[in-house]
Amino acid sequence: MTPADSCPCGRPVAYAACCGRFHAGDAAPDAEALMRSRYSAYVKQLPAYLLASWHPDTRPETLSLDEPAGQRTHWLGLTVHEHTLQDADHAQVRFTARYRIGGGSAVKMQEHSRFVRLDGRWFYLDALP
Repeated sequence: MTPADSCPCGRPVAYAACCGRFHAGDAAPDAEALMRSRYSAYVKQLPAYLLASWHPDTRPETLSLDEPAGQRTHWLGLTVHEHTLQDADHAQVRFTARYRIGGGSAVKMQEHSRFVRLDGRWFYLDALP
């Protein structure tokens, strides 16, 4: 993937102008943009970005995206269903991510995520049950 390629998050924009700028250090302007950039980080195998964009209260100590041979995750697409701003520093995003592991069947992962803004930057907090 080159910076001119379409962004994996599904927006019809070049990666460099979309999630690539957040991966390079720019702050996401809202929770939806952060969530899309996190999806793209999974696609591009960027565990350091995923950890850096995770709220410190819920962030794991480490995150490995290494997968055994034949078990590689192939990300197939992202659909954002809803982005709700609860107040200036709290938001929720409901989305579906589609993927396939190895040569297996496609899987849909649906999540309703919570985000918090600290010191002007959005962070992924957790997923609602």
